[in-house]
Amino acid sequence: MAGLVADGENQVVVGVELSDGVVDLVPFGLEHVEANLAGEDSDLVRWLSGAPSTREGMTDYARRCQRCWIDGTDPLAFAIMVAGVGVQAGYVDVRFRLAGLGEGRVNVSYGLYPQWRGRGLMTHAVDLVCGFARRRGAAQAVIRCAVENVASAAVAVRAGFRFEGRFPEPDGQLFEHYVRDL
Repeated sequence: MAGLVADGENQVVVGVELSDGVVDLVPFGLEHVEANLAGEDSDLVRWLSGAPSTREGMTDYARRCQRCWIDGTDPLAFAIMVAGVGVQAGYVDVRFRLAGLGEGRVNVSYGLYPQWRGRGLMTHAVDLVCGFARRRGAAQAVIRCAVENVASAAVAVRAGFRFEGRFPEPDGQLFEHYVRDL
C-alpha cells in the first residue's frame, strides 16, 4: 500500500513503483513538477490541459496526486522515468471512477515530452499501468482521445487497444475510444 515519507520539505509517496526495464513508473509528486513544466509543449497543452501549466497550478496538481495515492481516489498518476537513466519523460494516469465509463472500466491518459516521443516509451508505460489496473480489479481499460489526436490513437493501437467508436464528450467534442481487455 502507498504511504508518505518526508523528503526535506516535501512528502513523497512510497510503496508503489512499476518497471519493465524500459520505463519506471513512480507516483507523481512534487519532485516531478519542474520536469513537467519544462517538458510541456503545445501538443500537451492542446490535447490534455487546454492551457499552459503554471508552477502554482502544477504544484497544486502534484499535491492532489499525492493525496489521491494515499486516499485511493482518482487520478492515480505516475511520472514516467527512463529506466536506468532516471530522467522523467512524461506522465500517465489511471482513473477508476470516471463518469460514463461503466463498471469495471478504467480511463488511461498520458503525455510524453517531445524529446522522448517516437521511442516506444509510452507503449511500455501504458502496458505497465494496464497491469496495475488489472491487479486492482479493472476488467477493461479505455483510452479516449480527440479524433484529430492521431499520435495518442497510435499509442493505443500499439499497446493492444482496439477501436470501440466515436463518442461525444460532455462539451460536445468528438472523442475516439480505444479499449483493451485486462
